[in-house]
Amino acid sequence: MKLLAALSLLLFPLATAEAVIQTKAIEYKAGETTLVGFLAWDDAVTSKAPAPGILVCPEWWGNNEYAHSRAKQLAELGYVALAIDMYGKGEDGKAKTTSDPKVAGEWAGGVYKDPKVLTERVTAGYNALTSQTIVDAKNTAAIGYCMGGTIAMSLARTGADLKAVVAFHASNISASGDAAAAFAANEKIKATILICHGQDDEFVKPGELDTFHAQMKAAKVDYVLSSYSGAVHAFTNPKADDYKVPGVAYNKNADRRSWDAMKALFVEKFGSSFARGARQGIREGMDAALARKVPAPLTDAQIAAMTERSVIVDELTERLPIALARQSLDSATRDRLMAECDKLKKRLAEVAPNGAPK
Repeated sequence: MKLLAALSLLLFPLATAEAVIQTKAIEYKAGETTLVGFLAWDDAVTSKAPAPGILVCPEWWGNNEYAHSRAKQLAELGYVALAIDMYGKGEDGKAKTTSDPKVAGEWAGGVYKDPKVLTERVTAGYNALTSQTIVDAKNTAAIGYCMGGTIAMSLARTGADLKAVVAFHASNISASGDAAAAFAANEKIKATILICHGQDDEFVKPGELDTFHAQMKAAKVDYVLSSYSGAVHAFTNPKADDYKVPGVAYNKNADRRSWDAMKALFVEKFGSSFARGARQGIREGMDAALARKVPAPLTDAQIAAMTERSVIVDELTERLPIALARQSLDSATRDRLMAECDKLKKRLAEVAPNGAPK
């Protein structure tokens, strides 16, 4: 029966057209600090070719389940996504996270107070993403939420080879310093910038948007700023209301519209053919398997006469992938093949390794 189990596990992936989202934690270093990222990808896409990589910069709560959920959503779109860590590995071996605004403020302040640390950590995350063999390092983008939006913009200002940057409800999106310093920083930006702003976000200081517009214009950066009516800070996070922070709330319409805007930008920059092509390759492989001649019926007497395990396994190998590809078979043929497979399994259990009946 162990042989049969192994056979089934081997054959089933060949007969399913469903993609499987894979995830794993990866550790990487920024200086002496160990960071823990969350990588998500669609193995149905990356098994065919490397896919564009998207860096996910979390809110000030840290690399938590919300950041992970966004990485998985991006993987479902066909991208390889890495949610990065800005605070370091905790005692439990995971990225440090919190739901306490006071703690989050302290941690975020520790990163913000030293621009070198911020840049070092986000760059380390970007390098961890682009070093993955399943990532097309020439096609990357960064997105960020709240504090993460600011961090994504900081990465863009390092001159990182990004095609797009999307900042959702970020309080600070302009470059710091005097006009000359800001121009020098913004001039390095290679990406198209999309700012998704809550129209009623009280965390954005007066004049911040005007400064951003002026800086982008001066540096001739390609950008879009979308403002969503009725939306406040953290409008994309369905659990934002749970934090009980004044001025922080979820907005379903703004969440959906901003995500759609991001997807449209990614299609503009990366096209949609990479994911479609990979999935098409899987479908073509399935069609080729099903185009093989459907095995002729086996009688009970023929099955009973089989005494060699290799012969029985060959018969199973020929029938099982076709039987499992249900969408391409008529029900009568599928039922017949599945019945034969059941009988072959039973016969396999009756035959000893040396070919003699048990």
